[in-house]
Amino acid sequence: MAYEYQPFDYSPPPALSGPEPRHKVAIIGAGPVGLALAIDLAQRGIASVLLDDNNVVSVGSRAICWSKRTLEIFDRLGVGDRMLAKGVTWQIGRQFHGADEVYSFDLLPEDGHKYPAFINLQQYYVEDYLVARARDFPELIDLRFNNKVTGHQDKGDHVHLTVETPDGTYQVEAQYLVACDGAGSPTRGRMGLEFTGQTFQEQFLIADIEMQDSPFDQGVPERWFWFDPPFHPGKSALLHMQPDHIYRIDLQLDADADGKAEAAEDRVIPRIRDIVGDTPFRLDWVSVYKFRCIRLERFLHGRVIFAGDSAHVVSPFGARGGNGGIQDVDNLGWKLAAVLAGSAAPDLLNSYDAERGFAADENILNSARSTNFMTPKTPVEALFRAEALRLAHDQAFAQKLLNSGRLSQPCSLEGFALQTPGPAPVPPGTAMPDAPLSGPDGDSWLISEVQGDFTLVGFGDVVLPDLPGLRRIGINQRADYPCFTAAHGHALRRYGSDRAYLFRPDGHVCASFTQPVASEVLAARDRALGAAPEEMVA
Repeated sequence: MAYEYQPFDYSPPPALSGPEPRHKVAIIGAGPVGLALAIDLAQRGIASVLLDDNNVVSVGSRAICWSKRTLEIFDRLGVGDRMLAKGVTWQIGRQFHGADEVYSFDLLPEDGHKYPAFINLQQYYVEDYLVARARDFPELIDLRFNNKVTGHQDKGDHVHLTVETPDGTYQVEAQYLVACDGAGSPTRGRMGLEFTGQTFQEQFLIADIEMQDSPFDQGVPERWFWFDPPFHPGKSALLHMQPDHIYRIDLQLDADADGKAEAAEDRVIPRIRDIVGDTPFRLDWVSVYKFRCIRLERFLHGRVIFAGDSAHVVSPFGARGGNGGIQDVDNLGWKLAAVLAGSAAPDLLNSYDAERGFAADENILNSARSTNFMTPKTPVEALFRAEALRLAHDQAFAQKLLNSGRLSQPCSLEGFALQTPGPAPVPPGTAMPDAPLSGPDGDSWLISEVQGDFTLVGFGDVVLPDLPGLRRIGINQRADYPCFTAAHGHALRRYGSDRAYLFRPDGHVCASFTQPVASEVLAARDRALGAAPEEMVA
């Protein structure tokens, strides 16, 4: 492969020679989700032990499409800029029927955002950057490679784990266990927890190829999707550009195809040759997969919490898998930290199950619809697809019916218990829209100033009360707290003037005020921390 794998060092853990103090959090799995959670907790002063059964980053490119919202979360974790610098930025998607382009779409048609609609970046780079970032917290992140969790027991007030290493087996305890151990989660298996949902019979071939001079290079990277292309008649195909001159090609296979045989070079190379013609290329990585849209009924089981693919799995079309996992972390990290710090009751974690369960259902719904459009299951679905494709050549309404994967968007939490309802240009529950800012120390971005803590932001002529433990920021204000100017007016157009918003640590709006009164702001903050109405500040 083009990527040069460097094994991470293994060190014998302390428990092999004596008992360890009980950890606050044990995380299983050092993929993007587990690493992101460890960093998130560390930034909040919460220590964790991160256990992984091997010592290298992911083999193969795997998750490559990272959405704007996920990049904003990575920005807060300290790796966003590095990912943006390495990744391939894109926002235009093109859809073809046969040889004809029938529809294109722009995922971020307006400017004034720090991050683009999407970047493409191989998962092994993301993991590498996250490991390097985790090393910045040596006192708070105990990163243990070649430490395989082989058993665990929920004891009610903690979890007891059995861990296997090259030097022997040891026992360790943690107040909470977070399983980020992937779609085949051994943690889930030990607990006898079943996924529910749908597994589709259709198979797709992933082929990453290295190609210096691509026939698809239009000067600006784009996502290309074909229905019934000339080079793969009767099937679907997808093309993405990645860094290092690597191109991802997905090709639909017959439902009854032998996946192992189809992944053989003598079968893959002729298929790629049909697409790229005489252009020289090198095969970098090949995999065959089936669609699955499945999830656990609950993500929270006593002291054991599931996140990412261990909790839910969706088809790759729409980039909802890796992005959904990182957004799980964004929702869980601040809540788990608040519980461990004693500023919220353990019941707050139920909101993680409710909110991210809703997000999983939304992702599964969109993924299932995409899959059914690409591979119709009934005569009615087949007729709808055939007519939509036929009409899309010259009818605008039909073009928007084409579904090659509705691309990942942040889930709205409007109406959930932690939010204080009320009308606003950006309704409570919405993931915050970004905007450029100018300040006394230079230019900045709203996401960079707000995410991470409960933050009260005033836009225009509105007075913010001084409340203990609550950050304040002013936009187009003059006050004794940090103030910025709405560069090009974007912030005021998106949020409105003369209004204040209270943001959760994960950047979702939890309340909006025309005149923020101290008691109402504190009540909204307490509600967002899971307080019952009678417990809120009057």
